[in-house]
Amino acid sequence: MLKKVVNISKIYTWETSKNSLEVKKNHEILIKNDKIIKISKKIDDFTNDTIDAKQCIVTPGFIDSHTHPIFFGNRSDEFHKRLNGFSYEKIKKTGGGILSSIKKLRRASFEELYLNSLKNIKPFIKYGTTTLEAKSGYGLTLEDEIKSLEVIKKINNELELDILPTFLGAHAVPQELKTSEYVEKICNDMIPEIAEKKLAIFCDVFCEDGYFNIDESRKILNTAKSYGLIPRVHADEFKYFGASELAVEVSAISADHLMVINEDGIRALSNSNTVATLLPGTTFFLNKDKYANGRKLIDGGCSVALATDFNPGTCTIRSMPNIIFLAMQNCGMSLAESFLAVTYNAAKSLNISHMSGLINEGYNADILIWDLEDLKEIPYWYDSADTKIFKVIKNGNEIN
Repeated sequence: MLKKVVNISKIYTWETSKNSLEVKKNHEILIKNDKIIKISKKIDDFTNDTIDAKQCIVTPGFIDSHTHPIFFGNRSDEFHKRLNGFSYEKIKKTGGGILSSIKKLRRASFEELYLNSLKNIKPFIKYGTTTLEAKSGYGLTLEDEIKSLEVIKKINNELELDILPTFLGAHAVPQELKTSEYVEKICNDMIPEIAEKKLAIFCDVFCEDGYFNIDESRKILNTAKSYGLIPRVHADEFKYFGASELAVEVSAISADHLMVINEDGIRALSNSNTVATLLPGTTFFLNKDKYANGRKLIDGGCSVALATDFNPGTCTIRSMPNIIFLAMQNCGMSLAESFLAVTYNAAKSLNISHMSGLINEGYNADILIWDLEDLKEIPYWYDSADTKIFKVIKNGNEIN
């Protein structure tokens, strides 16, 4: 089945051969089934199925490569505690933080968790996200982690959105176990069964002081690799102790957060295939001063992606245009670098850059049509970007 997108003012996409932003003026796009098969000034192939872009601009759909949308309830009380001087660490010590979300998720039935998570995920689409990574990590028992991953699977089958699942059993240590006991449980029980059930593509670890140290994280990630899961790492968020280097050591596809990464970490990432994924929404939401230094990472030779880190406690932002705005304002990144970070580099961090993240022949027809004249308007309208998206096309189908 053929479909054409016509009357396009400009197509913005990354040109990988030139490593630069490319602008194609007055081109048309031909789609067959779910793939782009031709991009040209004039496409003569006949089809009755035509999408009129009305002289709007076109970009690839956004790829959000780090989210925690599978939770029940909320942690709005912690937002107000932080305003009254409570730190992330103090909230954790008083039973809040991740442990608070764990209690709520464990009490929720599958149906309750599914309905709440569906509400969490649906709004991503209106902000232009067409591919989403989604983590478990608020169950921390085999039963509840499987419940979370089954919810991701169900929503992925129902929504016109590609959702790539990550097992994040190593998000925190449950109160009923010692860290060493829990690491053994993750390696001996959780990873084997989750891999056997094919419920996850990736395995992530919160490698941070007070959570999982370098040796514990290494053991979990190497075990995950032995079962065919691709490693990811929460790295260098609060305290630097080599998590970014560990990510490179275990061939993690992404090292995420990186607010306190040092020169050694940057050097390690720059000499690897590990993508540096920055989450400025979390820094903004926590009202912290220190954002990840995107400028230093890029100048150091790292591939940088951007993501929302949507979660119940430390960032409720779902808008990638908002993240682009924060990266440009606080991480030292240009418009072109930020655009690359939410499209092609984000696809690299999910191992899908061969088919997603570009407006290119042979790629998935994941397309945004914007009621804008220029790409530079996207961060300008950051808080109302959803009103500027004229159409969202996923796998060749209009979904809004």
